Amino acid sequence: MAQYVLGKARTQPDKIALSVLHDDAPDHWTYADLEAAVLGTATGLLNAGAHAGDTVLMRLGNTVDFPLAYLGALAAGMVVVPTSAALTDPEVAQIITDLSPKLILHDPDVPCPKAGNIIVLDALQAMRALPAASYHMGDPDRLGYVIYTSGTSGKPRAVAHAHRAIWARQMMFQGWYDLHSNDRVLHAGAFNWTYTLGTGLMDPWTVGATALIPAPNTPSADLPSLLATHNVTIFAAAPGIYRQLLKSENTLNLPDLRHGLSAGEKLPIATTAAWTNATGTQIFEAYGMSECSTFLSSSPKTPASAGALGFAQTGRHVAILGANGPVPIGDEGTIAIHNSDPGLMLGYLNAPDETASKMQDDWFLTGDQGVMRDSGEISYLGRNDDMMNAGGYRVSPIEVEQALTGFAGLTSVAATQVEVKADTFVIAAFYTSPAPLDEAALRAYVRDKIAAYKQPRLYVHIDALPLGGNGKILRRQLRATWKA
Repeated sequence: MAQYVLGKARTQPDKIALSVLHDDAPDHWTYADLEAAVLGTATGLLNAGAHAGDTVLMRLGNTVDFPLAYLGALAAGMVVVPTSAALTDPEVAQIITDLSPKLILHDPDVPCPKAGNIIVLDALQAMRALPAASYHMGDPDRLGYVIYTSGTSGKPRAVAHAHRAIWARQMMFQGWYDLHSNDRVLHAGAFNWTYTLGTGLMDPWTVGATALIPAPNTPSADLPSLLATHNVTIFAAAPGIYRQLLKSENTLNLPDLRHGLSAGEKLPIATTAAWTNATGTQIFEAYGMSECSTFLSSSPKTPASAGALGFAQTGRHVAILGANGPVPIGDEGTIAIHNSDPGLMLGYLNAPDETASKMQDDWFLTGDQGVMRDSGEISYLGRNDDMMNAGGYRVSPIEVEQALTGFAGLTSVAATQVEVKADTFVIAAFYTSPAPLDEAALRAYVRDKIAAYKQPRLYVHIDALPLGGNGKILRRQLRATWKA
């Protein structure tokens, strides 16, 4: 995978591959710089005692160290595990127990339990100057990386991907991005977000384009200036960033911008329309998940109807399934992708039964409901379970509820996602207790248990949780009650 991503270093070594946009002057990395740093890191990890096939856990922040370490571990043939910097010590401790990583790459500013196999940030950065390792080549179906995502059971799932997953991203180049070597792609996300890692970095590098990333803590209000000053042609962000940019600007003068990209959560129709009015350009949306790279999208060549997700990218095999297989055109069902897709996971790590539960014949069931039109266009209709979306991360309500269990006076709790204003959703905890509880104390109780993006933004005291005949919590009823 690493050799594939950095292939342009051999044909255009002096071209700028990455610019980190600071207030004063950008920090530029050529393709030759990038490859030297990655292969030096690979040498350092091997010198530290790790070997091909060993697991390397990343606990790194929003810096260029993240993609360099990720590709360095892959180049050495190791299994790399990128994780969100927002995870707490207990959450990371569970991952360490599950994986027993050979090495942990740690930025001191990122939570991580003490362990004897940690490589601190300074030592990791020093590896870049080491002699280049050779790329470790092997079976494209071998395990390459693991991503953690929330599971419906409340326990995070370890999603195992093969090196071949990088090939699947080729289908996005025209099926979503319209990406070319002369593009300048600015992603508004952090280095240590997998959306940024793929769309903002590895894909532009694969085609020989230039990636631009705002320096850490860059205010959203500065993005329009960066887009204009640095001649950005493609802008990628989550829907929330687009909403923030449009709050203070009715018109955005971005003469080089061709279009925007959006993923992570559903893009509101109103946001798309406002962006087009402000910039004269369109936003193209894509749908995917941790288990499979984005496979439904709109693009400049195949724009989607208002509110629709888009079309299956050329080369993808997608269906809408019911209990007995594909449903008729126009009927609701579960969005599914064929198990032959190179971007589909190998499975949930060490969980064959759970992996099997997500399959129906030769199809992977996403858990999201959709409908397909005659044209092949697919619209999103919501989840067929109670999974939530927080800023592009899927969150299990059970995980949130477990974090609150044990708080003094709380007798029962149910977490769900509610709409607090048009197209703005937050996680809410509905709870029962003899009297309303101290909200500040509730927030403090979960602060060190689960990542910030999983923590409730609302705490709502109610008399009783709505339950079905089987005793299960009716979270849909809680959402409807809140909306009413």
